[in-house]
Amino acid sequence: MMKRFLILIIWLGGFAEYTMAQTGGGNGIKGLQDSLVRLGYVIYNNPSEPERIKANFSFVKTLVAALKAPHSYRFDFDSLDMVSILVSPDDRFRIFSWHLQLNDGSYRYYGAIQLNTPDGSLQLYPLLDKTYEIQAPETAVTTPESWYGAQYYRIIPLDDSYVLLGWKGHNPHLTQKVIEVLQLTSDGARLGKPIFDSESTTGYTRVIYRYSRQASMYLDYDRAAQRLILDHLAPSDDRHEGAYEHYGPDLTYDAWQLTGTGLRLVSDIPLTNPPSPSDELYNDPKKAAGHPKSGLSSP
Repeated sequence: MMKRFLILIIWLGGFAEYTMAQTGGGNGIKGLQDSLVRLGYVIYNNPSEPERIKANFSFVKTLVAALKAPHSYRFDFDSLDMVSILVSPDDRFRIFSWHLQLNDGSYRYYGAIQLNTPDGSLQLYPLLDKTYEIQAPETAVTTPESWYGAQYYRIIPLDDSYVLLGWKGHNPHLTQKVIEVLQLTSDGARLGKPIFDSESTTGYTRVIYRYSRQASMYLDYDRAAQRLILDHLAPSDDRHEGAYEHYGPDLTYDAWQLTGTGLRLVSDIPLTNPPSPSDELYNDPKKAAGHPKSGLSSP
C-alpha cells in the first residue's frame, strides 16, 4: 500500500523539474526528454531490480514535469521508444503506457491519459495498476486509479468510446492480450464497457486473452474490413483445457467485427483477400513490421 501511495504522490505532486520545463532551463522539455531516455534505458536494461524500480520512480516524476510545460501535448517525445505513446484518431487525447519487469517474472504497468486542452494547460489522468486487486476484470468497470494495466499499441474509435489493444506480460508462465474500452466524459475517464457480443462474453466489459509466455498472439485492427483480427487460442493438448500457460495459436483466426456501437465475434475467418494497393494502409497479420513501436521485443 505504501508503494501505491508513493506513486500517487509522484503523479499529483509538484516537482522542481516543472520550473525547468517552463523556463527552458536545461533546454526545457527537450532536456527532460533526454533524461527520460536515459532513465528508460535503466528501466529496461539494468540487471538490478532495485535500480530499475528507482529509475522508474524518477521516470514518472520527470515525465509529469515535462507534461506540465505549456502546450506539452504537441511535443511528440519521439525519442522515447521504450514507452508506447498513442494519439487518438480524433486528437482528443493521447495515452502513455509502459511496463517494469520484476525479477520474479511479473510485471507492473504505468501510464497516463493526457487530454488535448484548448489553452495548452495540463489535464492528466494517471493510470495506477491494480491488476491483482480487481477481482473480476472481465466484468469490472474501473477508474484510472484502479487500472487493469497493459501496454497499449492501438486505439480504435467506436461510437462514444475508444477500443484499446494492449500487451500484458503477466508472470513467468503467462502472457495476455487485452481489449480494453475507454470512455471520456465530463465526469472523467472510465475503463470497461459491455460491448462484446458473443455467447461466451455476455456482460464482459473487457476481453482478456491468456496464453503461454513462450507463444506469440496476433491481435490487431484491420481498418479496411472494420474488424479486429486475432489468433484463435487453444491448448497444446486436450488435457490442458483451462490451463492457459499451455495455450497458443492454432493457425486459425477469429475477428471482432465493429458494428457501430459494439463488437461482434466472428469465428474461424478466412484470410484470403487478394493483394490491393490499400493493403499498406492497415495492419495485416503477416506484416508485423508495420506495428507501432511500444518498447516490446515481441508483442
